[in-house]
Formats: sequence, structure tokens, C-alpha cells
Amino acid sequence: MISSVNFSTSSTSTGGVSLSRSNTQMETAATGGAQGTSGVDGTDFSTMLARMSSDTVDTLKTSEATSIMGINGRASVQQVVEAVMNAEQSLQTAISVRDKVVAAYQEISRMTI
Repeated sequence: MISSVNFSTSSTSTGGVSLSRSNTQMETAATGGAQGTSGVDGTDFSTMLARMSSDTVDTLKTSEATSIMGINGRASVQQVVEAVMNAEQSLQTAISVRDKVVAAYQEISRMTI
């Protein structure tokens, strides 16, 4: 069972950004949307990553709980399937974001000074 995911940055807060949002909403969240961007310190991006990871963990926990309820006969098959598919989508999104961050880091590390 997943207990938590931690990011160590200077000033991050956790909140609620759902990973099941549409592409337009995700792009708005990624670019700062109407809230604006904080400039060169990068707190908006780190906050977004912290929120996404927190929501992914919450989604996986909810899916696991729903699956257990289904085994015990307290949840329908449809509820279990929906929860598992939502968790799968969240996990795939988190893996994609991780891969992009790693690729960006590798690209920066290859730059000459």
C-alpha cells in the first residue's frame, strides 16, 4: 500500500489538482492559468508536481479501498472497475510526468557551461 510521496522543495503546499481533468485544464494548471506565474523561483511548477503526486496517491488509495470493498461484497463490480481504471489513468499520467522531468534533467545536465 502506498503511504505517501514527498517532494523536498523550499516552499510547497499540498492541495487538490485532479489528474482526471481535461487536457485544457491540465495545460492551464501547468502554465499557471489565471493565477499567474511566480517568476524564476519555480514554486508554481513544484507546487503543481506536489499536488499531482498527492492526488495520485489519494486516487490509488481510494481504488485499493474500493477493490477491497468489492471483494467483501460491499461495492459493485462497476464501482470497482471505475476505481481501478481511474487509478490506472492517474498512475500512467504520473509516470509520463516523471519521464518528462527525468528527460529534461538529463538534457540540462548535458549542456556545456
